[in-house]
Amino acid sequence: MLYIGVIGAGECTSEEASLAEEAGREIARREAVLICGGRGGVMEAAAKGARQAGGLVVGILPGRRRREGNPYLTVALPTGLGDARNAVIACAADVFIAISGGYGTLSEIGLALKMDKPVVGLFTWELKQGGRPFVVHQARSASEAVELAFSLVLSR
Repeated sequence: MLYIGVIGAGECTSEEASLAEEAGREIARREAVLICGGRGGVMEAAAKGARQAGGLVVGILPGRRRREGNPYLTVALPTGLGDARNAVIACAADVFIAISGGYGTLSEIGLALKMDKPVVGLFTWELKQGGRPFVVHQARSASEAVELAFSLVLSR
């Protein structure tokens, strides 16, 4: 079974929420597990899409209470780690889809890349070091992002 992390901001626009919801639906249709930070914004929208399509959603929460998770989680895992939970999320998924996002999303992208996990970006950070880009595969739609995520993991 494939575990796909969907990462992004805790608050998002309606367009970003639509992308996340569609990505969640596509992940569930392909019978993969969706991993997320379990709270609002992109995370909640992706979880909603996946649950509506009958998928399994695991939320890795920053606090110590399950109730801080969004209502679409199948499994809510409190960690008590705050933002350090991003390392757990990066370790838990096989591949990531980053949708927009702020510094928390940037940290998850960095941790995923450090752990040699592929990252697909939808209107998110583009990273360079010394003029050379890090490999964040860019997609133009949610379905393209999910397709690319699957192909990146299955080709390894």
